[in-house]
Amino acid sequence: MSGFRTKAIHVGQEPEQVTGAVTVPIFQTSTYAQKELGGEVQFDYARTINPTRLAFERNIAALENGKFGYAFASGMSAIAAALSLVKSGDHVIAGSDMYGGSYRYFSRILSEYGIEFSYIDMHKEVNIEAEVRSNTKLIYAETPTNPMMNLVDLSELAKFAKSKGLTTIVDNTFMSPYFQNPLDLGIDIVLHSVTKYIGGHSDLVGGVVVTSDAAIAEKIKFYQNSAGAVQGPMDSWLLLRSVKTLALRMDAHNTNAIAVADFLSKQPKVKAVYYPGLASHPQHELAKKQARGFGGMLSFETGSKENAKRFASALGVFTLGESLGGVESLVCHPVTMTHGSVPPERRAELGITDGLVRLSCGIEDVEDLIADVKKGLDAI
Repeated sequence: MSGFRTKAIHVGQEPEQVTGAVTVPIFQTSTYAQKELGGEVQFDYARTINPTRLAFERNIAALENGKFGYAFASGMSAIAAALSLVKSGDHVIAGSDMYGGSYRYFSRILSEYGIEFSYIDMHKEVNIEAEVRSNTKLIYAETPTNPMMNLVDLSELAKFAKSKGLTTIVDNTFMSPYFQNPLDLGIDIVLHSVTKYIGGHSDLVGGVVVTSDAAIAEKIKFYQNSAGAVQGPMDSWLLLRSVKTLALRMDAHNTNAIAVADFLSKQPKVKAVYYPGLASHPQHELAKKQARGFGGMLSFETGSKENAKRFASALGVFTLGESLGGVESLVCHPVTMTHGSVPPERRAELGITDGLVRLSCGIEDVEDLIADVKKGLDAI
C-alpha cells in the first residue's frame, strides 16, 4: 500500500482475528495471561505493549513513511522521549520560534539537568553553523513555527546536520503527515501532538515519535517503557478512528485557511498576516517545495491587546480556546495563552506581540468563517 488514504485506513487495522471485526478492538487490560513460566510472549504488561496502541503506532509510522512509531500520553511526553537522547553536558540547537510549552520544558526543566540550549533563527544555515559546539548533539525545529508560521528548509537542515554528525528532530504537528513528511527529507525524528490534527476532534490528548533509525527507535522504546507515559487504549482507538479521515479533514482545513488568510490580507485593520499559503509570505516557495499543502493555521496582527480582545470577543463560530487542529475553528491569543511562559522580551524579539491573534481554521463552511472574522474585525 502506497497511497496515504489507503494506508490511513488499512495499516495496523487489519480485521481482528477472533471475530473478524473490521475495527480494532479496545484492549482495556493491564496484563496478559502467560502460558508457561519463562516462555517467550509478545504481550506481557500493558505499559510495555498494548494491541490497540500497537495498531496505532504501526499506522502513524506508515503515514510518516517511517519504520518505528511510539505513542505517548501527550505531545509533551513525546517531546520528553525524543529529548531523552541527550544527557547532562550535551548541547541542543533549537529554533527560537516554537510552542511555549516546548520552550518551558527546555528552559526550565532540561536546563536544570545540565543540558545546554541555543535558540536561533533557523531560516539561514549560517545561523545554525555558528552555534555548533563540540558538545552539540541535537537540532530541534518546528516548521511551520508556532505562532509566527516561519519555515525551516528541512532538506538543507538534514544535510547540514548529517555533515556534523548531529541528530535532527522536527515537530510536524502543524502540517500533519498528510501535508509534510520530514523523514523523507532526511530528518531523523518526527514528532506530533496528536491532540491536534491527527486526533482532530478535540476529544483526546496524546503524542507520537516516529523514526526509521533502528538505534534511535531502540532508545525511544526503552524510554517509553521505563518512563511509562504511554497512550491508553481508548485514546489509541480514537486515534485509529481519526486517521481514517485525516486526509479529508486536512484538505478542508487547508481550503478554509487559504480563504480566511486571503480575506484578512485585504483588510485595512489587519497589520500583517502570517500564513505560508499566501504568495506574500517570504517562504511561500519553500512551503510549496517541501509540503503538499499549507495547513489550517494562521496568525495575524491586530495592533494591540485591546484590539485582539475585541476581535475574539465578537466571534461566534470561532471559539476562544487553547489547542488547535480540531474540526471546530478556534481563536487563540498567544501572549496570554500558548506562549504565556515565554518571557516578554523574548516574545518581542519573535514578533509575538500583544496584538497577535492565532486562528485554527476548522472544517465549517468557509462563508461562515469569513463572515465571523469580518464580525470580529468590525468590533475593532
